[in-house]
Amino acid sequence: MTVETKRARGAVTRDQILDAAARLIHLQGYHCTSLDDVLRESGVGKGNFYYYFKSKEELGYAIIDRVTRGFLAATLEPAFADPTADPVGQVHEFLDRVVEIQRERNCAGGCPLGNLASELSEVHEGFRQRLCEIFVEWRRGLTAAVRRGAAEGRLSNACDPAALAEFLVAGLEGAILLGKVSKDVSVLERCVAELKRHLTLYAEPASARAAGPVAGDLA
Repeated sequence: MTVETKRARGAVTRDQILDAAARLIHLQGYHCTSLDDVLRESGVGKGNFYYYFKSKEELGYAIIDRVTRGFLAATLEPAFADPTADPVGQVHEFLDRVVEIQRERNCAGGCPLGNLASELSEVHEGFRQRLCEIFVEWRRGLTAAVRRGAAEGRLSNACDPAALAEFLVAGLEGAILLGKVSKDVSVLERCVAELKRHLTLYAEPASARAAGPVAGDLA
């Protein structure tokens, strides 16, 4: 067996463990998921598990990193990939992508990042810090879009980009939670529609953008 083949098989085994652990933790939580659960679900032996992960804690960090990459790849990155696109439309697209993910799952499990943050932030400082960094990155992406919208005259300068981004993240997380407990995606859809309407409070009419800055703005 070549070195490349061994590495490929090793990557498959590690992914099996992560896939199984992610499914279980998403549905029943980190603390309620035992290593025996992960081994049984993945079909991987204990020796193989400890070859890739020294502990359940190390597995937890790997799960957080995986969930983060999946979230970014499915929502933030594609929604904000084009720096020349309408940033308000990009925020709408981001919100729509999150809704679509929940619709496909019928809201089962809610938000993986939100679930982990709720469960672990008060009991594990390392996990809390890692999850905090993720939510900061999430807000940073939305803040940049809102700030660009203001710079392009699409949004009022009265808008506080960081505060609006924080509001959108908090509102979306709450909406996902409501969808989860009600098992009704229409609850999430209505909440997201309200978040979009809130964004329009800062929208500048096209006529104002076409007119350009007034003399006082240039002083």
